[in-house]
Amino acid sequence: MGEDAQHTAANSGSNDEVAARVARLDLSFNEHGFDRFGVSRDSIAAGMRVMGWLYRNYFRVRCHGVEHIPPRGRVILVGNHSGGYAIDGGMVIAACFFELDPPRLAHGMADRFINRLPFLSQLANRTGQITGLPQHARQLLSDDRVLLVFPEGARGTSKLFWNRYTLGPFGTGFLRLAKSTGAPIVPFAYLGGGEAVPTIANLPFLGKLLGVPYIPVTPYVLPLPLPVTSELRFGPQMRFAGTGDESQHLIQREVDEVKDVIAGLIAEGRESRRRGVAALPGGR
Repeated sequence: MGEDAQHTAANSGSNDEVAARVARLDLSFNEHGFDRFGVSRDSIAAGMRVMGWLYRNYFRVRCHGVEHIPPRGRVILVGNHSGGYAIDGGMVIAACFFELDPPRLAHGMADRFINRLPFLSQLANRTGQITGLPQHARQLLSDDRVLLVFPEGARGTSKLFWNRYTLGPFGTGFLRLAKSTGAPIVPFAYLGGGEAVPTIANLPFLGKLLGVPYIPVTPYVLPLPLPVTSELRFGPQMRFAGTGDESQHLIQREVDEVKDVIAGLIAEGRESRRRGVAALPGGR
């Protein structure tokens, strides 16, 4: 794929397109349609039909640099989080499925509260999204899978609208994991999540009643995502030597390197969007 990955097909979210791509995934399904991690072939197909429509038609994601994701082998995708909900996670998963050739399934590290919601827990597991525990991540990487990580965690999606392009504190577990497993890191930036769910406040007390970290408050009544054109930028692979047992000081310094690259990708995306607006009739 070129740097500016184009739509795979006009009907990329159609049944035929999704079925063909599921068949090309490097996953071994048993006679019941499940792989060794409990991923369901039918659930992936159903989920990707929805994700494909959202990716192509609702958020109209413009994807750049997807060629930095290796076509096979273990890799950790590390990026920024924003937008009230994990819209960005879903769109990164869709990009790996629809833009890569052959397609790959990205496994997101889900927040632990997902396990307390029976329907969501089962749906997450069957589509390859796992609880964010180190042993689960290590097992996936040992099987040469794609791991999707948001080091800001739920704090990232709780950003308010005016902070949507900032980066909060990064956890360091992903860097230790990359070093101990020899997995390259592919940094990425997602722009559009903060505009899709323009959060002006969060209600943690209401979220606690519903079993989630918080409920976002938007300027409109129902905090549903708006159909905002989004941009996804992947950067070149980053590799870090070591065992993962290095001092916290060294690990933090390397985490900051990754964070700086992601900040740069966000800046590139903002400039690209600014130029795009300026190119429109009457744009400045």
